[in-house]
Amino acid sequence: MGLLSIIGLFILFKLIVYFFLFFTGDTDLELWWYDKFSSNLGSFKDKVVWITGASSGIGEQIALNLSKYGAKLVLSARSKDKLYQVKNRCIELSEGKLTDNDIFVLPMDVTIVTKHVSLFDHVINHFGKLDILVNNAGRSQRAIWEDIKLEVDHEAFELNVFSVINLSRIAVRYFNQVGKGQIVATSSAAGIIPVPFSATYNATKHALHGYFGALRQEKVHTNIYVTLLCPGPVFSNFLKESFTAHPGEKYGFTHSPTDNRMSAERCAHLSCVAIANKLKESWMAKFPIIPILYFTIYYPVLSNKLYELYGYKIAQKLRDNQ
Repeated sequence: MGLLSIIGLFILFKLIVYFFLFFTGDTDLELWWYDKFSSNLGSFKDKVVWITGASSGIGEQIALNLSKYGAKLVLSARSKDKLYQVKNRCIELSEGKLTDNDIFVLPMDVTIVTKHVSLFDHVINHFGKLDILVNNAGRSQRAIWEDIKLEVDHEAFELNVFSVINLSRIAVRYFNQVGKGQIVATSSAAGIIPVPFSATYNATKHALHGYFGALRQEKVHTNIYVTLLCPGPVFSNFLKESFTAHPGEKYGFTHSPTDNRMSAERCAHLSCVAIANKLKESWMAKFPIIPILYFTIYYPVLSNKLYELYGYKIAQKLRDNQ
């Protein structure tokens, strides 16, 4: 067998493996590898991890997951009572690895950026350090593009972008001083390719990729790492709390238990694997979201033609199962 035949067989085998993973997996190929063969979750022991939006959904589940591996946690959200419920559950799941003092409940409204410095100081005063900042707080949106009030754009960017960037800049300045650290942000599959009826949400998530992509390049020769988490549809209260076209209004609808969504627990596990291995960008979603992401990124002309043929209804159904 000649060299060209061997190369051809290798490429064919690789394509078969990719095809199989696309139709059976729920992650991008890099994250799949680390999840199966090198999760590295034990590295969280004694690390101090600050999680915003930790009172429910993905943020809560990340906290619960990290507690199993002995990570010391800072839990932040607006609801103090819910945070203490998460704290108690974390201590229970840690099976003796964590004490009451190892989980610091720090209620905050992330949009009040003037308090970020003092809150950051509280974290350092309590634990003496910070290793990882997980920016998870945020809201989605459901609205017709031309009906969206500019006030909603402002509100969404304040929550999903500016609060994240402000707190992260404080953290990065601290990481510069200590010589290491990791910034994590929960983006979305909508931060990679846009979806209909979520224009402002799409924009906020694309903005995160721009901001943190630049930061990653600036810190490429340092021990400061940037990880973007990009989940697809997940079972949580995310849809119910979504922005609409009008200020102060919430979408109000919720998903069905039979929807094709990833569980928050599974999403959190994969997120922790991505964080532990300092992956740059990780996708996680149930089929067929991952193949669609790959196809759209690598074959944009064809994907646009298919979208024109089949319309926005398929994209809307994949997102909300409507």
